[in-house]
Amino acid sequence: MPRTKRLIAESGIYHIVCRGNNRGKIFKEKKDYEHYLYLLKSLKEDHKFKLYHYCLMPNHVHLMLETTKNTNLPKLMKQINLSYYFYFRRRYKYYGHFWQGRYKSMLISKDEYLLMCGRYIENNPIKAKMVRKAEKYPWSSYSVYGLGIKNELVDKDPLYKTIGRDKRNREKNYGEFLKEGVKINFNNRFLGGESFIKEMEKRFGVKNIEKGPGRPRKPQKN
Repeated sequence: MPRTKRLIAESGIYHIVCRGNNRGKIFKEKKDYEHYLYLLKSLKEDHKFKLYHYCLMPNHVHLMLETTKNTNLPKLMKQINLSYYFYFRRRYKYYGHFWQGRYKSMLISKDEYLLMCGRYIENNPIKAKMVRKAEKYPWSSYSVYGLGIKNELVDKDPLYKTIGRDKRNREKNYGEFLKEGVKINFNNRFLGGESFIKEMEKRFGVKNIEKGPGRPRKPQKN
């Protein structure tokens, strides 16, 4: 079966997912999560990407990042996946397939769909019933948006300032926004409104596999 064509824009925003082989654990201890984040941070300077949201789950990784003309996304993902695999192999004497095939990537429109995808990413630990509240999970970007904690790895979501009149208000609204939850179909190549999807289909010469969800409801401003 032929591989799905990789869609690479000179600059764009991607939701990226990497899974452990056979749903195996890729993070076992605190140090493993810390090392993966260290790798991400060390590669930001070379690849000039912005990281808006992330969540490291025990057996998979979610990243939302924006590339620039200086970002080589396939090379970036190859570097981080190989580097982390070698680290894991040394630490746990692991051999064999580590990642489940290639990473998945979905192009996202630069509008409210960013926050929609961001809340999906940060809602993962709650959905998996690992924690009851997002702030209780230490390996995601939620604390940046819901608690106002500074994280040098994270670049603020461009839409974040639109959800409240001040810092405290935005944090409160984001917390409420996250509770609503959202579903995303990973068979899709694009996430956005109808006009964005049509534009991307024409640009890349491929069809979005299935229709995406309806336009997300914007969080209320207080």
